[in-house]
Amino acid sequence: MKVDIRTIESPHGEISLYTLTNASGASVTLSQLGAGVVSVCVPDRDGKLADVVLGYSNPADYMNDGPCAGKVPGRCANRIARGHLDIDGKVYQLAINNGPNHLHGGPTGFANHIWDAEMNGDQVVFTLLSPDGDENYPGNLTARVAYSWDDACTLHISLQAVTDAPTVVNLTNHTYFNLAGEGSGTVLHHLLKLNASRYLPTDDTLIPTGELAPVAGTPMDFTTAHEIGRDIEQDFDALRFGKGYDNCWVIDAEGEGLNTAAVLVDKASGRRLTVMTDQPGVQVYTGNWLKGCPVGKCGRSYEDYEGVAIECQAFPDAVHHSNFPPVRLNPDEDYRRDIYFAFDVEK
Repeated sequence: MKVDIRTIESPHGEISLYTLTNASGASVTLSQLGAGVVSVCVPDRDGKLADVVLGYSNPADYMNDGPCAGKVPGRCANRIARGHLDIDGKVYQLAINNGPNHLHGGPTGFANHIWDAEMNGDQVVFTLLSPDGDENYPGNLTARVAYSWDDACTLHISLQAVTDAPTVVNLTNHTYFNLAGEGSGTVLHHLLKLNASRYLPTDDTLIPTGELAPVAGTPMDFTTAHEIGRDIEQDFDALRFGKGYDNCWVIDAEGEGLNTAAVLVDKASGRRLTVMTDQPGVQVYTGNWLKGCPVGKCGRSYEDYEGVAIECQAFPDAVHHSNFPPVRLNPDEDYRRDIYFAFDVEK
C-alpha cells in the first residue's frame, strides 16, 4: 500500500491529508478535519478511475459545512428530540441545531474538530478527546476512528470509544456517494437495495415515533433494487417531511456480526458499492439540501440529490425509546462498531 501525506495550512490550523493507494491505483484520501473521507477513486467496468465521493476543493471548507460531507459526527450522530438527554435522572440540555432538535452532536460536534492522526501500519488512525461537558455531554470520552484500504477496494472503518462516566455515543460516517463520479449530476438514477424490511416512521421534524414499520407497500421498500428516484415524489409522510429520503431503516440482521446493509449501483459505469456493518440501522439521506454547500472538487457547488449518504448507525433519538437498541456507554464498556464500504463493478 502506497501512503502519501500532505499538510495544508488553514484558518483552523494545520490539516493533514492521507492518501492510501492500492496495487491497482485505486485510492482513498482521508482528512484530520472531522476524521473524514474526502476522496475515493475507483475504476468503472472499463478500468477508468473516478472520484465517487462528494467533497470540497478547499480542505478547510469541511469545517462547519451543512452537509457534514464525509465526516464522523458525534458524540451522538443523528437527532435527539428537543436536545433532551436524561442519564440516571440527571437532565442534560444539548444544543438545538436542527429545527427543535439536536443533530450530530451539536454545532461543534466531532465533525468540526481537527483530530489527532497517526499511521499504524497501513491504517490511518484518528483520535479525539471529548472532555466532560463538551456540547454538554457528560463524561470524558475518547473516540478512535481507524481506516484501512485494501487491494480489493474495500474501505474498513473501525469506530471505537471509551468514557469515564455514563454518557451516550453513536458514531457513523457521513460520506456522500455518486458512483458515476462526483460532479456528474443526480444520483436518483442509481439502483439501491436495502437489507431492511422495516423502517422508522418520524414526525415532521424527523424524530422517530417509536414504531418499527414494515416497508412493504410503501415508497420505503428497497428490499428489491430499484432507482432511488422512482418513488421519491410520492405523497408520503417520510418523503414530504425530508424533501426526499432521510430516514433510518432497521437492518435485517442474520446475527451479531457483520450484515449487508445496502447495495448501490450505477448502471452506466457499472460501479457497485456494498455496505456491511454490525450497526443496527442504516440512515439513507439523498442529499436533499446540498444546494449552497461550499465549492466542490468539480469546481462548482453541488445541487440537491447529487449524492447519497448511507450512514450505518444506531437508531436516531434512541435515548427516548426503550424499544430501540441503547446508545448508552458506561465506564466499564468499550464501544466498537465496524463499517465496510466495498467497491467493485457489475460486468
